[in-house]
Amino acid sequence: DIYDAEHKITKALPKMAAAAKSPELKRAFETHLRETEGQIKRLERCFELFGQKPKAKTCEAMQGLIKEGD
Repeated sequence: DIYDAEHKITKALPKMAAAAKSPELKRAFETHLRETEGQIKRLERCFELFGQKPKAKTCEAMQGLIKEGD
C-alpha cells in the first residue's frame, strides 16, 4: 500500500511544483519529491532484505489525495 502511495506521489509532485505560484511552495514540492524517491529506495531495500520483490497494492487514500489536488 505505501509502496504504491510513494510511487503515485512521485508522479504528482512534479505537476504540483510546476503549478505552484510561490517559489517557496515550488521548492517544498521539489524537496518532497527527492525525499519520496529516497523512501522508495528504502522500501525496495527492505523488500530485498526479506527476499521479496516489491509489489504495489493500490493505495486508495493516496489516489483520493491526488485526485483532490488535481
